[in-house]
Amino acid sequence: MGSKKTETTTSTAAPVLRRDPYEVLSVSKDATDQEIKTAYRKLALKYHPDKNASNPEASELFKEVAYSYSILSDPEKRRQYDIAGFEALDTESIDMEIDLSNLGTVNTVFAALFSKLGVPIKTTISANVLEEALNGTVTIRPLPIGTSVSGKVDKQCAHFFGVTINDQQAESGIVVRVTSTAQSKFKLLYFEQDANAGYGLALQEDSEKTGKVTSAGMYFLHFQVYRMDSTVNALSIAKDPDSAFFKRLDGLQPCEVSELKAGTHIFAVYGDNFFKTATYVIEALCAKTYEDTTEKLKDVEAQILRKRIELRQFETEYRKALARFQEVTNRYSQEKVSVDELLKQRDSIHASFTVTKTVSNLTNGSTSKVLGEDSKGESPGEDGSDGKDKSAKKKWFNLNMKGSDKKLG
Repeated sequence: MGSKKTETTTSTAAPVLRRDPYEVLSVSKDATDQEIKTAYRKLALKYHPDKNASNPEASELFKEVAYSYSILSDPEKRRQYDIAGFEALDTESIDMEIDLSNLGTVNTVFAALFSKLGVPIKTTISANVLEEALNGTVTIRPLPIGTSVSGKVDKQCAHFFGVTINDQQAESGIVVRVTSTAQSKFKLLYFEQDANAGYGLALQEDSEKTGKVTSAGMYFLHFQVYRMDSTVNALSIAKDPDSAFFKRLDGLQPCEVSELKAGTHIFAVYGDNFFKTATYVIEALCAKTYEDTTEKLKDVEAQILRKRIELRQFETEYRKALARFQEVTNRYSQEKVSVDELLKQRDSIHASFTVTKTVSNLTNGSTSKVLGEDSKGESPGEDGSDGKDKSAKKKWFNLNMKGSDKKLG
């Protein structure tokens, strides 16, 4: 794997010069996922447009940082890039996060429209929220285990909650879930305590529509739990309808944190709506109360992982079978046309075996028969007679019946 200082990708406009993602994030090629994530958060906060309103270059640097992270945070994209650079990536399918607070009214309307039409759009968290959390100046409300809290959070704002767990609850595992019956768009965030008494963003889950509600959850259950990122391959799926099925499980990403220690943990509900407040209910639960459900989740997660591998293998078989099906379908159409044409020619040839021809009468459009030379029609004989004995044609009503009458008399 050679160093890739710069790479050029083609587009409909002009070639775009891109820096090596490792160079952009200032990490080594063998950096861990956590090192990459830490570097991204640091740079994203540094170049966030909210903090650099007077510096137009910061916005471009922020986009570059987000683009680089979108590659290195995805194991498959990172592997492809390490092997063949940017050329191995479908740049159109790489997800970018947009900053709602920096879009402007018109662009926000367009973003909201696309979101309503079902196009997944990733959004960044406001720099003000992240900075207040790092400074430890946020207000934290208690959220005891086994309880729920309702609220309304303004767009690009966050409500913070502290969940305190003991050793037994930490050992059993906990679940934090947020739901919205109003189908509001929000993010569920988890913060880790920083060395400076602040809080740094560690996990985030975007709300997803499930039935008549939107929801997001975090599961700390001592086994690997996966989250579904619906934006993965969204554009490539739109190009190829079959991909909607085969790539459906590609958005399954492992959660970085699978367990929590005893103590107080900070969660937040972030308003991700485009124009209005987000209504929500947040609840914290101990897995001990849901042992059967936890075991079912563990089993289903394992089945989904196996199914993802099976689908990748099946897709190859399906594509081959589909190509073969299209091939035989095309041949079927061709053979049908060929058979129809041969039968038509056969019928035409059969019809040629005849001495009777039909011609059009040019005056009245009717047809008349033209007899052949060897025809044996009822034509007059050579002696002028009609060729038949006229005496045999006597009608019964001309017979003389008088003689018979006399005898009877």
